[in-house]
Amino acid sequence: MGRIFEVRKHAMFARWNRMAKGFARIAKDINMAVKAGGADPASNPTLRRIMQNARAINMPKDKVEAAIKRASGHDATNYHQVLYEGYAPHGIALLVETATDNPNRTVAHVRNIMSKNGGNLGTTGSVSFQFHKMGVFRLDPAAIDQDELELEMIDHGLEEMGESSGEKGEPQLVLRCAFENFGKLQEALEARRIAPLSAEHDYVCTTPVELPEAQATEALELIDKLEQEDDVQRVFHSLA
Repeated sequence: MGRIFEVRKHAMFARWNRMAKGFARIAKDINMAVKAGGADPASNPTLRRIMQNARAINMPKDKVEAAIKRASGHDATNYHQVLYEGYAPHGIALLVETATDNPNRTVAHVRNIMSKNGGNLGTTGSVSFQFHKMGVFRLDPAAIDQDELELEMIDHGLEEMGESSGEKGEPQLVLRCAFENFGKLQEALEARRIAPLSAEHDYVCTTPVELPEAQATEALELIDKLEQEDDVQRVFHSLA
């Protein structure tokens, strides 16, 4: 086990509304999870996982409970998950994950942001072949026997495990599995009473691209603008 490779973080573009955006993303995730599997986290592992992610970004408990209540109502918004593909400047591949109640509005906004910032919207399949959809679990490495955990989790779908760090530089242990094994690995961690800092799916780039700093900054500026769009949940890219 070594240090796990991850694409470049772009905390250099910190924004005053990052926390609010994070809360809005979690609220949409809660909405979709409740509609798909019910409002009881004990019987809805997807909702249980999202509630863990809410704690990881310090989303207040009352906001989480309010989001669950809203999603359970008859007049709750129906969100659709849509994945858009395209390119940032200098050939950086992008996957833009959205949750929207109006796909026509969303695609227009995404196309507009890309075209105004040196990128372009592609067709389905134009860049997705460069990424693998994987389950990604982030753990606090304190009090974890990493060698023992790795050996045990291999039987539950673990493909890769290594050290990384959070946005503030804090040490983290990252576990990755094929997305179809996400539930198995989640259950195995829960059986060991290990609560992940976060548990999400990621689109992991297979061939990251190195760019000079000035060109990388241009690509990251587009990524940042996409992430500020209300309907965008996350943006995945091939920048190393």
